Amino acid sequence: MKFGVDRLLSDPALLAELKGRRVALVAHPASVTADLTHTLDALVASGINVTAAFGPQHGMRGDKQDNMIESPDFNDPVHGAPVFSLYGQVRRPTGQMMSTFDVVLVDLQDLGCRIYTFITTLLYMLEAAAEKGKEVWVLDRPNPAGRPIEGLTLRAGWESFVGAGPLPMRHGLTLGELGGWFISHFGLDVAYRVIGMEGYDPAAGPGWGWPVGERSWVNPSPNAPNLSMARAYAGTVMLEGTTLSEGRGTTRPLELFGAPDLNARRLIAEMQALAPHWIEGCRLREIWFEPTFHKHAKTLCNGVQIHTDDPAYDHERFRPWRLQALAFKAIRKIRPDYPLWRGAEFKYEYTEGQIAIDVINGSPLLREWVDDPIAEPGDLDALTIADEAAWAAERRRWLAY
Repeated sequence: MKFGVDRLLSDPALLAELKGRRVALVAHPASVTADLTHTLDALVASGINVTAAFGPQHGMRGDKQDNMIESPDFNDPVHGAPVFSLYGQVRRPTGQMMSTFDVVLVDLQDLGCRIYTFITTLLYMLEAAAEKGKEVWVLDRPNPAGRPIEGLTLRAGWESFVGAGPLPMRHGLTLGELGGWFISHFGLDVAYRVIGMEGYDPAAGPGWGWPVGERSWVNPSPNAPNLSMARAYAGTVMLEGTTLSEGRGTTRPLELFGAPDLNARRLIAEMQALAPHWIEGCRLREIWFEPTFHKHAKTLCNGVQIHTDDPAYDHERFRPWRLQALAFKAIRKIRPDYPLWRGAEFKYEYTEGQIAIDVINGSPLLREWVDDPIAEPGDLDALTIADEAAWAAERRRWLAY
């Protein structure tokens, strides 16, 4: 199997198209070749004139551990090219940044979730390239969450840096495929090209999106340490809008959740009673943990770990967004007055006057369902299934694999 970057580097005809042009790169720590050479180093070694690079959230070097920590611009210490931060003073590339190249290569490992900000960075780069007449190539990589679709579609007016457009939480596209949808949906006039993968089959186990045993996992962001996190993330990311710990400050971030005053054993039992079909395809285990930083730092928490790495895992039945929504609902059933949501004073991804859980979900619908004491799991399904079916039909034309 070859990722897009490996296809580019092994194809003299593709490389020849870049010779004599000023080339920029959008990358992070997981932007590596099959032998784990960083894409920036590999491009320079291939004779490509790399005149600039761009780092998304957490930085080109992935050195910003916590969420919503900005990265500065710097000059690459090996190659001397300027590295511009797209999560610092700006989120969108400026005219000065765009003047440094003719064609930009986007080589970002995505997680297949609307909230993961690398897809918004791709959209912003496409929009800037359309305005400035630049060319965009995506060096495609697998979606480790695979093809399943899940979650409510972002509603109009709820766009943000974690909500690039009317996508469900789990979109089931690769970055290259998603770029084509962005161009069509937003009506962009831009020279766009995808260097696709070879041998990629998102329907094949055991990875169903990630080539287990063929490629090393490199963290695309500091709290994305493995495939289990990537699978659970479309649900556990919602914890960022709550008072519950999402496991930051532990060795299994975004695979678990908890709090000092949570009764995890009772919570799992309540989830099982409310909607057992929403927690299929994985195992849930009661755990104790003490985060070293972030929420509930240095405080013993009781919580739940979501396991997707044993024979119980079922790729089609596992629904992380519903699982996490069910956990919230179960907390409300057990303790109706539990202070679950972070308030509007917490400016999630620089939004103003909006509750973080609503920004994350692209509307208040999920929160309203959780907080409604008479709402049942079927009521959320009634809203969500229609969104999922509509997206399945819309994305069909963009599927390249």
